[in-house]
Amino acid sequence: MTKPDFSILTQDNIVAFLGDIFERCGDEEYLGEPVTMAQHMLQGATIAEENGLEEDIIVGALLHDIGHFTSEFGTFSMNDTEDRYHEEAGAEVLSAFFPSVITDCVRYHVAAKRYLCATKPDYFDRLSDASVHSLNLQGGPMSEEEVAEFEKNPNLKKIIQVRYLDEAGKRADMQTPDFWHFAPMVQKIVDGHMQTLAAERTADADTEREAG
Repeated sequence: MTKPDFSILTQDNIVAFLGDIFERCGDEEYLGEPVTMAQHMLQGATIAEENGLEEDIIVGALLHDIGHFTSEFGTFSMNDTEDRYHEEAGAEVLSAFFPSVITDCVRYHVAAKRYLCATKPDYFDRLSDASVHSLNLQGGPMSEEEVAEFEKNPNLKKIIQVRYLDEAGKRADMQTPDFWHFAPMVQKIVDGHMQTLAAERTADADTEREAG
């Protein structure tokens, strides 16, 4: 079977590209936790689905750590002394195909940890040793000024929900479906977003013609 060509990502192959990442890289260790990288993300998405959460939260949880595989700096290690900014790498890959609510859940799930540590004193107690280590590399709890700025994000509630799912998805005994169970949902969100972008471009072109 010929391997798909992912040198150029499009609406038609972005989901297959993400699935390929799960299959090729998903068995890697997840930051010293008792689950693999794929298990971690699939657990978050499964918990969201089982609790009837919205599709964008399910997909946000599914893809929140995809940047560990797409970052030029590689994956996190407990020996790291500097942050690898996997959240930015993940959001960059998704931004051309997914709505802002998804990319924000990816881009700001690290910031959400810092936010919750600053605003909910008991949240820190939920963190694993690996999460505490990465928190220290990522700037520690937010300052009051950072909290105030972060709370301006219109997607704040869903970002926080994905963050809680991030912490929940670390169970060694949990069984989940694979990525392809969620693939139709992921494709639906991609298609909807691309249709919205196309409609906006058409409207802008019509406005320019009328103005001209």
